[in-house]
Amino acid sequence: MHKPELPTSPTFWRSSVRGPWFTSVLGVVLLGGITVLFVTGLVSYAAYNPNLAPVNDMTSDKGLLGFYLFSWPTTPSWLYRLTQGVHVTLGIALIPVLLAKLWSVVPKLFTLPPARSLTHALERISLLLLVGGALFEFTTGVLNVQLDYLFPGSFYPLHFYGAWVFFAAFVAHAVLRVPAAIRNLRHLRDENTTEEGELVSPDPTPPTVSRRGALGFVGGGSLVLLATTAGRSFDAPLRETAVLAPHGGSEPGSGPGGFQINKTAAAVGIDMRETSEEAWRLVVEGRGRTVRLSRDELLKLPLRSAALPIACVEGWSTSDQWWRGVPLRDLARLVGYEEGAAPDVLVESLQRHGAFRHAALRYNQVRDPRSLLALFVNGEDLTPDHGYPARIIVPAAPGVLNTKWVARMTFGDL
Repeated sequence: MHKPELPTSPTFWRSSVRGPWFTSVLGVVLLGGITVLFVTGLVSYAAYNPNLAPVNDMTSDKGLLGFYLFSWPTTPSWLYRLTQGVHVTLGIALIPVLLAKLWSVVPKLFTLPPARSLTHALERISLLLLVGGALFEFTTGVLNVQLDYLFPGSFYPLHFYGAWVFFAAFVAHAVLRVPAAIRNLRHLRDENTTEEGELVSPDPTPPTVSRRGALGFVGGGSLVLLATTAGRSFDAPLRETAVLAPHGGSEPGSGPGGFQINKTAAAVGIDMRETSEEAWRLVVEGRGRTVRLSRDELLKLPLRSAALPIACVEGWSTSDQWWRGVPLRDLARLVGYEEGAAPDVLVESLQRHGAFRHAALRYNQVRDPRSLLALFVNGEDLTPDHGYPARIIVPAAPGVLNTKWVARMTFGDL
């Protein structure tokens, strides 16, 4: 009887598919894909206007990692719909590539001795951080898309810090391995002569699929995930193809309010008695002034219409809806701010449960004439789940900043 082999033995790993060329192809795909994910992730971070802390940015002690270069623009109105749709859809589509890459290099995790040189030691450390960071980021990202918050703490700071750890390890590993990957891709026919020969089993099992066939299988898996996810960022009928993602089926309900929502009025504790015409008043504050307005009084102000989408951090979005309401800059004028001089604004909601019970908007968002305190959508009153009696709608802003069930607005520098 033979003593069972351990994972540290080269002959333990016998797949004939593993090899430097196979690993390098997957690595090059991930190099481009993860770079796009990181950039679109930073863009998503910027869309929250994180300098409006601690209202919009819940990441404590972020230091230099929380650098912020510009105020998020309002044009084009579909900007966040595009960037976050790419971020989420690409992340899901890369899952088969990531898993195949991890499978292809798993023998290296058990290689002895642990470090043959300083460069090798740095590579091993970066590999461990890379694997752990990748699994953490992709897992928390998928759970967030599925609205399954199984992880401890808030998704926002966990994903933020995890992204920096993962990308730092990714950059270090890429710097160390890209030259070898390029050499491996050039040696298509003689893989065993490359520096990465440790990935080739000395005693491989008979092949059941070629390496190109395995790559085709991985690519096919990515295409399936792409096809069953991307529709959530489009309108019907493409939206109905997003069978693996929430908000991907038919539109909820029908009529003017028949478009996606994340939070219902009941889920966040809205008491319908508070939103009645008799009870509800909008409180507008700024420059030491306070104005209280009923919905009827708001309707007597000059109203404006704008066609704007809603896009959420989970990657889903709606087509343009027709909103009608009072421009935010006009509400700023009620408390003494001149035309074109509207400042930031803090918006507070009636909701009692859930995140973003209040949100802040930058002055450039307030001054955009399409930024509204909406009272109507698609020609009808807002429905309770869409924020009746009044909600915020701002072009290009993440959905959570478009506060529903607005109770108070405080204008001033935040």
